[in-house]
Amino acid sequence: MLLAIDIGNSQIVCGVFQQGILLADWRLSTNHTKTSDEYGLTLRALLEIHKVDLKNIHGSIMSSVVPPVTQVFEPLLRTLIGKPPFIVTSSCPHGLTLRYDNPDEIGTDRLVNAAAAYAHYQQCLIIVDFGTATTFCTITKQGEYLGGAIAPGLKTAADSLHLKTAKLPKVDLAIPQSVIGRDTVTSMQSGIMFGYAGLVDEIVKRIQQEIGQSAYVLATGGLASTILPISQTIQEVRPHLTLDGLALLYSRITTSCG
Repeated sequence: MLLAIDIGNSQIVCGVFQQGILLADWRLSTNHTKTSDEYGLTLRALLEIHKVDLKNIHGSIMSSVVPPVTQVFEPLLRTLIGKPPFIVTSSCPHGLTLRYDNPDEIGTDRLVNAAAAYAHYQQCLIIVDFGTATTFCTITKQGEYLGGAIAPGLKTAADSLHLKTAKLPKVDLAIPQSVIGRDTVTSMQSGIMFGYAGLVDEIVKRIQQEIGQSAYVLATGGLASTILPISQTIQEVRPHLTLDGLALLYSRITTSCG
């Protein structure tokens, strides 16, 4: 079995694979103050709840955009599994040609998403990842990673609207029945939800214009399914794209190591 972990700014996504099949997955809040022991207790408990015997996990792989938390998880996984985790970098066997000025600046979650999507679809792609930031990645049919765009995340923007204003409440990220809100809550939901659908659609359309061709548009991340019903450009949601990419990279790394 394989334990795959993606450490993001807001959430840590974990998955257990057996022969490439995802058996269980869960999300933890990213907490810079938690120790290795505290995260270890949580992981052990979740593995037990999902009836996964730690003794059957023979390897781990991790992508992270939060270096301090990486430093917590690396020794933790070494202790739990008995060997260090593979940590994703831009030099891993992602199967892509990186057309980025500085490949080391690419968030490893974006790289893992791109590797998984291109391996599966083998065509021109735009990947929209709804996380703390909303990111867009563009991959050509030839497997060239061109780059993309980074915008504030949906929840990040909603929380900021609440925190930076005196009278606007915190609202659920739900699609209102009408664009014209009849009260403060539905007015905020309209601006946030329809506004972000418009942001996604406009950036996707501009990317397609710039590359001179249509691209298959995938979405992933915790809030992808929330935006799907009102987006004009998203064609498919792949909620486990990042975990699938980690499992793919682990397979390639271990194969290349013999």
